[in-house]
Amino acid sequence: MAKKFTEKGFWGKLSDHAVDAGKDVVLSGLKLYFAAVEKSAPVWVQGVAFAALAYFISPIDAIPDFTPGIGYADDAGVLATAIVSLRAYITAEVSRQAKAKLKNWFS
Repeated sequence: MAKKFTEKGFWGKLSDHAVDAGKDVVLSGLKLYFAAVEKSAPVWVQGVAFAALAYFISPIDAIPDFTPGIGYADDAGVLATAIVSLRAYITAEVSRQAKAKLKNWFS
């Protein structure tokens, strides 16, 4: 994977493509982001979350994002796998932060 996670890249992609990606994909990305930036998050949690988010923001995908109907399917799969792996770190507070941010794009 040529691209690494950057906050600017993550927020830029979400801002530009939130509606196209859909609520579920965006919510997953936000949960991973907020779990990773928690002060108590272990380094391995940050690594898993940021690797999944790097894939999400990367322009090189298994299925290009601009493919109608299925463009974000691979991104959703990667994010969902990371969410399952980090479920113990997706706390109620992380979910609250993610849902509050999601409201900015979809309300």
